[in-house]
Amino acid sequence: MTARWIDARAFDALSVQARGSQRRRRNFNFHPTDAYPSNRLLNAIEPDSYVPPHRHLDPTKDETLFVLRGSIGVLLFDEQGSVIDQRVMVAGGDTVGIDIPHGVIHSLVALEPGTVAFEAKAGPFVERTPAELLPFAPPEGSPQAADYRDWMRSRFG
Repeated sequence: MTARWIDARAFDALSVQARGSQRRRRNFNFHPTDAYPSNRLLNAIEPDSYVPPHRHLDPTKDETLFVLRGSIGVLLFDEQGSVIDQRVMVAGGDTVGIDIPHGVIHSLVALEPGTVAFEAKAGPFVERTPAELLPFAPPEGSPQAADYRDWMRSRFG
C-alpha cells in the first residue's frame, strides 16, 4: 500500500469524470471496498447534478463533508419538505464543511463547475433505502428532478 497525494491534478481528473457521467458526479474512494468499515472519498459534483433530499437512518451513518474546491449549497429539511436551514460552503471560506447526524434530512447542490468535496462516514456502503428518501422530493432520474434541483440551487442566488 502506498500513500496518495491529493492535489489539483486529482481534482481535475475527477471533475472530468463527473462531467462525463450521467449523474454529473463521481466518487474517488480511498477505502478499498464498499464493505470497509470507514468510507472516505472525494466527491466531484457539477452544478447540474441532482442529489435527492435524503437521510441516513442507521445510527452509525453520521456524515461529514468538507468542500475542497468550489462551493456547495447545503439544505436541511423537515419531514414535510420545508427548508429549516441552509448554508453555502466555500473552499477556503468561513464555512467549509458540515457534520450531519444520522436522521437529518439533507441535500446539496454544487454552485460552481469543478466542485470537489471530501466525505466520510461509517462503512460499509449500502444503497439508500426507500425509507431514507422523502416523498416531497422527486427521485433521481425522474422528469421532475431537474426542476427540483433548479429550485434548490435558486435558494443560493
